[in-house]
Amino acid sequence: MSRAPRSAAARRSWGEDDSGTNILHVDMDAFFASVELLERPELAGRPVIVGGRDGRGVVSAATYEARVYGVSSAMPMARALRLCPRAVVLPVRHDVYSRVSRRVMEILGEVTPVLERVSVDEAFLDVTGARRRMGPPVSIGRWIRRELRSRLGLPASVGIASTKFVAKLASSHAKPDGLLLVPADSTQDFLDVLPVGALWGVGDKSARALARWGIDDVRALAAADVHLLVKILGEAGGRHLHDLARGIDPRPVSPGREEKSVGTEQTFFDTVSDRDHARRVLLDQAHQCAARLRAAGLRARVVVLKARGADFTTLTRSRTLADPTDLARDVFAVVERLFAALPTPSGGFRLLGVRVEGLARADEGVQLLLDEDPRRGAPERAADAVRRRWGPGALAPASLLAPPGAGRSRRAPGPGREDGRGACG
Repeated sequence: MSRAPRSAAARRSWGEDDSGTNILHVDMDAFFASVELLERPELAGRPVIVGGRDGRGVVSAATYEARVYGVSSAMPMARALRLCPRAVVLPVRHDVYSRVSRRVMEILGEVTPVLERVSVDEAFLDVTGARRRMGPPVSIGRWIRRELRSRLGLPASVGIASTKFVAKLASSHAKPDGLLLVPADSTQDFLDVLPVGALWGVGDKSARALARWGIDDVRALAAADVHLLVKILGEAGGRHLHDLARGIDPRPVSPGREEKSVGTEQTFFDTVSDRDHARRVLLDQAHQCAARLRAAGLRARVVVLKARGADFTTLTRSRTLADPTDLARDVFAVVERLFAALPTPSGGFRLLGVRVEGLARADEGVQLLLDEDPRRGAPERAADAVRRRWGPGALAPASLLAPPGAGRSRRAPGPGREDGRGACG
């Protein structure tokens, strides 16, 4: 729930050139409240506040119907109820919001692994690598909003810009439930009309100090002598704000340490033109990915096929599953379809890889389908137990074994793989 000051002078459109804007900021709209409305649809259109229900509590989130009365996040609940006495107050349910947040981040992870989770309801994405697969940043932003709405029923606002700082400001000005592009060439025009309080690090005290020098908006801040700003705000603060006022923010999108995907790939010494051989390599990789998912207690919703030709042209294809899985049979079923639609490049394949994304804990929010046989994954889980007991080469899918008469049985070539001693499935 953004509290950054917005300017009425800020336009809803600053141009359509998104060529230099690879940073997206995705901010869920009134996240806690929006999640509650999924279970309480009868409250739609009413002022709803999520937070401590006693007078000592604070507001964690509020619907836009409550915000028109002046209610905002971190406000004392007693004051919020004075401003909006007819508001419906709901208790905070962090476990529910965390579960939904993981699903939000899974969807964002389908776009790119260069994902920086800022909080439970917002994240930065660097979509440089996703352009070829998903199109320009505006198209990606629209896809994100559409998928969040269709899959989760939740609204989100997206800001698109050349830097993290400007992208966050753009998402704030896109609210509610909107998208705002700030082209690289329009960055300064966008910033100039904002109050100084819109900049990170400018609180009431700093704003008052700047105002005493006639600096009320970002235009004046950008034009001010940096030595004056250092005098007013100190060395670090003055120089930092002077940079922000001119749209300078070199910070990259920094993914966290949490694993966003599981995958394996193989580069061939001799290129591979035999599609049956390639298929067996992909099957082996699907089994490796699935085994790693099960070992980590994870399931995946997105399957990705990567293929590089002899000329080093790399193609990536992906598909989202209807339900998350940790089974190789599900992963390979998708990989096989993706591979079938992929022509063999001239000179053959130099690299093949399988990756799964959109990870979630297997025990969190993942339910069996009503008609799903709980035994369908038993063979792969039994194979896990055999490999733990006898080593990774103890069992292999029968289709990965060489045909009779082809010499000693072995699995399709893969990095660090041992000769198979048996078969499963």
